[in-house]
Amino acid sequence: MLKLYKRDTFTTVPVERVPAAVGAAYAPGQALTVTDGAAATATGAPLYIAQGPAAGGTVPCIRVHHDMVFQAPLTAVGTALKVGDKVTLSADGLGVTAATAAGVAEIVQIDGTSVGSTVKVRF
Repeated sequence: MLKLYKRDTFTTVPVERVPAAVGAAYAPGQALTVTDGAAATATGAPLYIAQGPAAGGTVPCIRVHHDMVFQAPLTAVGTALKVGDKVTLSADGLGVTAATAAGVAEIVQIDGTSVGSTVKVRF
């Protein structure tokens, strides 16, 4: 689950309601984009982070901004990672991998390198 760790500006992040895809399930902290007019798991840089499950045909989300730092769990061992590396999102959009080819999440802090450990990232 991606969690907003900090923001460089001191403003409140508004929750937006993004249209949900019919039959899709969303989890809090899931990285999302919009495909065909509905929220979908992000494979590249996310536009939104889900804040809860879909209800009433929409998903509560916060929009991703460049001044945000997110805490994300590693889904693979990251012993070779270093600050400044850009890693990819996990397939479920709930964490980051240790893969740096075509990475979208820039590591700004490493809290651990084992699976499940967290890193801080910017998009």
